[in-house]
Amino acid sequence: MLTLQQITYAHPNKDVLFDQLNLTINKNEKIALIGNNGAGKSTLLKIMAGLLLPLNGELQTETLPYYIPQHFGQFNQQSVAEALHIGKKLEALHAILAGEVTEAHFNTLDDDWDIEERCREALAHWDLEALDLSQPMSTLSGGQKTKVFLAGIRIHRPQLVLMDEPSNHLDTQSRMLLYDYIQSTNDTLIVVSHDRTLLDILPVVYELGKQGITIYGGNYTFYTMQKTIEVQALQEGLKDREKALRKAREVERETIERQQKLDARGKRKQEKAGIPTIAMNTLRNNAEKSTAKTKEVHAEKVEALHKEVGDLRRELPDKDKMKLGFGDTALHNGKILVTAKEINCSYGTHFLWKTPLSLQITSGQRLAIKGHNGSGKTSLIRIILGQLEPSSGTIQRTATDAIYIDQDYSLIDNRLSVYEQAERYNTGRLQEHEVKSRLTHFLFQATQWHKSCAALSGGEKMRLILCCLTIGAQAPDMIVLDEPTNNLDIQNIEILTEAINSYRGTLIVVSHDALFLEQAGVNEAIVLV
Repeated sequence: MLTLQQITYAHPNKDVLFDQLNLTINKNEKIALIGNNGAGKSTLLKIMAGLLLPLNGELQTETLPYYIPQHFGQFNQQSVAEALHIGKKLEALHAILAGEVTEAHFNTLDDDWDIEERCREALAHWDLEALDLSQPMSTLSGGQKTKVFLAGIRIHRPQLVLMDEPSNHLDTQSRMLLYDYIQSTNDTLIVVSHDRTLLDILPVVYELGKQGITIYGGNYTFYTMQKTIEVQALQEGLKDREKALRKAREVERETIERQQKLDARGKRKQEKAGIPTIAMNTLRNNAEKSTAKTKEVHAEKVEALHKEVGDLRRELPDKDKMKLGFGDTALHNGKILVTAKEINCSYGTHFLWKTPLSLQITSGQRLAIKGHNGSGKTSLIRIILGQLEPSSGTIQRTATDAIYIDQDYSLIDNRLSVYEQAERYNTGRLQEHEVKSRLTHFLFQATQWHKSCAALSGGEKMRLILCCLTIGAQAPDMIVLDEPTNNLDIQNIEILTEAINSYRGTLIVVSHDALFLEQAGVNEAIVLV
């Protein structure tokens, strides 16, 4: 179905992303392609789709792939039909029906007479009945754009489908439709995703890393079990090598001290024995050579062990190198922070919620705000934070130190460097080396301290925000997360989960990622209808 042979790809700056990559995907296989941010997953999909040319190697495919891209506004200048690559066919069909019976129009249509009918059926399947194919993509929400590309599967009827983060921006109902398609289809699938629920319904995991592609013959749960075993073995090996290194340094020190004592004792005996000066110099030189040789032998052993320890540490997953932790908040558990009675928002004569909301939020709660796209989740967040007043009802808020982490990571000032951003949160007056140590704990090495925040990936921005919150003298009373896993790879989702689990304040989350909510201990929900 699809074969990659000796594929090498390099960035425009000549940095090699992957080298001599080999991969074979057979008909009807369903593959999860995972890897950390920067590993090259999206690039590899684009090569498979024929959108990028590799530096070297060969791509062979038996059928034309259908590619579902991540979207960041790059399709906003196109209509829905153009984004789906059916614009010219529709123009040809309408021209023929209007009497322009030309060979060019027939060639463009290629006997695809039911193209409009398939479009209507496909868009209706994804709850986009009201969408006009001539409508600009710029007028659609993120979830609607994703569903447009998913509808393209039913329109084009491909045998090979390439998906890059297909559940991004989808609400729970749409995710269920996507999961059902993946489980029931006979299409060949290659899926890049951080959605662990989705990954669990794919039978095979391919991990793209520095050493190429490693195949795990099971779903994502099986993969995580195997990785845990691998990491545990690596950690045990690291402990053994660290112990051997400590012992080698101890032996090195004791041996040199013993040799130096013997040399000193021998020198005193020689002086008492009245050995001539020339002979004394010869003996001293021999002793110095012996000591130097002893030092060299032990130094080589220590250096070899030091290199082994360094190599093993570099093999550890980044999240296992991190040190996380929030301080305590200023509030005791159970303190009432927000009390709302019969609140609603109106836009003109239209109220946002069918039934007015009444709710109470207390310190230490962990709750989710759930609802379909457009149900008013962001509006409710703004009301809770005091950025928006309800059109009806009453609300009382206790003054709190609240942090809102939105999908654009607006807490990060893109004009600053990584270190300057961290220093902005240094209310505890940490020394410069302490701030830089915190950055290192969150995987920002010295080479990145002066990097512009504008150049950071979504995962890096999330890590920097978490780092900033631990630098502050006191943890915030409330953290609000708006779709926090949308732009993160699996590693950074795990880092975020671990950090949130060390936080003891109030947590409010808008997310369709059921596994993240479960692992973050979110056990209550406000459901908007």
